Amino acid sequence: MPSSRPPHAPRRTGARRAILALAVLPLSGADALAQAAEDGVTLPELSVVGEAGRSGFGVASSQGSAPSVIEQPVGQVVTQVGRSGTIGDRPATDIGSVLVNSPGVTVRQGNGARDVVISIRGNNARSTGVTKNMVVLEDGFILTQPDGASRFDLVDPRAYSRIDVFRGPQSALFGNYATGGALAFRTRTGREINGYEIGTDAGSFGYLSNYFTVGGASGPVEISLFASDARGNGYQDHSSYDTQTINLLASYTPTPDNRFTLKVINNQVNADLPARSSLDQFGINPYQRGCAAAATAAPGCTLTGLFANGAYGTRIPVTADEGGFGRKDRRTIVAARWEHDIDAQTTWRTQLGFDERNFNQPFYTTSSRGSYPSWNFLTDLTRRGDLFGLPAVGYVALAYNTIDNHITTYNRAPYGGPTLGALIGEQEAVQSNLGGRARTEVALSDQWTGVLGIAAENTTITGRNLAYGYSAAGRTTTLATTDRSFLNVAPELALVYRPNAAWAFRGRVATGYTTPAASNLFITPAGLPGSNTQLQTQENLGFDLGADWTPTENLRLSLTGFYEFFRNELVSQSPGAGFLSYTFNAPASEHRGIEFAADWAFSPGWRAVAAYTFDDQIYTKYTEQLSVCLLTPPLSPPCSGMSSVTTRFDRAGNAIPGVPAHQLLARIGYDQQTGPLAGLGAYVEAVVQDGFFIDNANQLKAPGYTVVNANVHYAADLAGGYAKRISLYAEVRNVFDETYVSSAQNLANTLSATNGSQNGAGVLASTPGSVFAGAPRNVVAGMRLSF
Repeated sequence: MPSSRPPHAPRRTGARRAILALAVLPLSGADALAQAAEDGVTLPELSVVGEAGRSGFGVASSQGSAPSVIEQPVGQVVTQVGRSGTIGDRPATDIGSVLVNSPGVTVRQGNGARDVVISIRGNNARSTGVTKNMVVLEDGFILTQPDGASRFDLVDPRAYSRIDVFRGPQSALFGNYATGGALAFRTRTGREINGYEIGTDAGSFGYLSNYFTVGGASGPVEISLFASDARGNGYQDHSSYDTQTINLLASYTPTPDNRFTLKVINNQVNADLPARSSLDQFGINPYQRGCAAAATAAPGCTLTGLFANGAYGTRIPVTADEGGFGRKDRRTIVAARWEHDIDAQTTWRTQLGFDERNFNQPFYTTSSRGSYPSWNFLTDLTRRGDLFGLPAVGYVALAYNTIDNHITTYNRAPYGGPTLGALIGEQEAVQSNLGGRARTEVALSDQWTGVLGIAAENTTITGRNLAYGYSAAGRTTTLATTDRSFLNVAPELALVYRPNAAWAFRGRVATGYTTPAASNLFITPAGLPGSNTQLQTQENLGFDLGADWTPTENLRLSLTGFYEFFRNELVSQSPGAGFLSYTFNAPASEHRGIEFAADWAFSPGWRAVAAYTFDDQIYTKYTEQLSVCLLTPPLSPPCSGMSSVTTRFDRAGNAIPGVPAHQLLARIGYDQQTGPLAGLGAYVEAVVQDGFFIDNANQLKAPGYTVVNANVHYAADLAGGYAKRISLYAEVRNVFDETYVSSAQNLANTLSATNGSQNGAGVLASTPGSVFAGAPRNVVAGMRLSF
């Protein structure tokens, strides 16, 4: 007698039924699920999918019985940045030039090469080093390390087909660190490439990038491989770089019910770093030209004081060239996933990844060297079924990740390249996160969809830091230890209402949490290794209300309002030129704003795109304490038996520094669709950013800017040769040669050593160690051949 199982449905054993029942019991009616498992009923496709599309994570076969909720987000505020018009038609030298297409995203210049710092809803806009307060994934694998750090050195935009930007608190779906949101990168699959491509980009300031892509599918195997080499002299003195990236995605589908995926990424970066200037120096010499040597330095050059003997005493001012400031970092990721269809409605996924960040960073007054090996494990079960007679998707997951930090920190010594001075810190720490997540998406009716989710996670940090101090009397040692445990819970509730095909209304209440990293616990407010172990978990409660309108296939509009309440917000700032940034908790703050996106093909060939963000962030409870040793009489040695002044300042109502209130991307373009010029197109875009405060007292602002870019591109199929298609593109960036601040490190307010009063904006404006200028007018052009 023929089997009643659907095609390709696996045979069910008693063990499988037991696993299934235990996994989905919290998410749906047990009777309905048991009946579905026994009868093998194939339910109709549910209409509760989100806006981020339906493609799977790089597998050659169909995506399985139950696609991951991350692949098809429901009730989330998600923007999809695709390849057309953003990646494929332009020389995308870093991921920042792509992500500005999403509302809610802020981009800051990072430390060399194509490193950028990404922020969602301003949650990381204060950082100028690593990206925090979000989770980053690629093809479903986690790229954020267990200490919450993400870096974009390893990301070459040309490897990707799409990027999903999740905005707002996302810890119920992604766990720790997702207070701002998440980024989900999707590399091009073998089937999308179906051959191989080679390309070259070249441009101003010695920029040259060569890359190739190869991909295809044969039977159960699908492979795509991307590799690139990018290098340049940089637009500032002492800012040359070279970086190499390899990105592999491979899948094997031995049976319709089993899919194996392999992910490998390796990136090497070597970069010279210019010194960060003060705002005053930025106004005089924004690109730090003529700064090869301190003795002949041009006006406005930033000089960094390094101990003459590498330990204590007299500091010698040096330029970035003389100090040999730079980075030599490597990042290696190897991860694998097994997906198994338990039955026609249920998919089980298990993945394990190894991720090592190895760094050597001799820049500014200290040099850090270390290795951060980490492991990331995730297993989850997704089930399509009924919940009390209503179509539903259930999801449960168990996640564990751990990182082992080993860092040594040295003083820098002047001259002779990146010369090391005395050892000032040794840090060893282990940070682990263990938690579970559950989620149910229910089609309440043809028009209403509800989402309920929750995550619970325990984070442990154990470690120690040895800090060494030096004087004429010898070396002193200070030991700081930590053994902390943080338990966090993050619920989420969302509703989506679709009265018709054109309209969708959504409301969402969600929470997020970010624990301190081990490295945060061992940097003091003086910007040196030591104890800062009192830090607490950052938590936020967010409310989203929005609407999407698609009256025709040529017009899409989206509007979202958000209001988020933060407790113990983690804020980083610099204590002065060349020192390490330190982190503190602001007891209470609020983030509120509006996000708007528009995409309008208003006439054949014409297209207009806009992405606008209004983001107002204020402290609602924060008292800052500042201290200074008075100079009495003037010019006597400070802090040598002299009186001191300590003053507390109420910062409630002040804007949180580093966050621009207004941001806008506006683009208009034309692509010829027919005739002999078919494939020829051009666009002009403006990137606008408001000014923002860079101190807690709101005394000093980094100026806003408007940068205009112009692009022309051409693509055509080729006949009668080896190549199948050619793509050409050229772009003039910063057409009007705007001089602007692309990154500004927040500065600590200080007291006057003369009278104990708070120093004003003039002192802050003259404090170096803050500003990187953005690129002046430059041209980049390239070509790509597909075979």
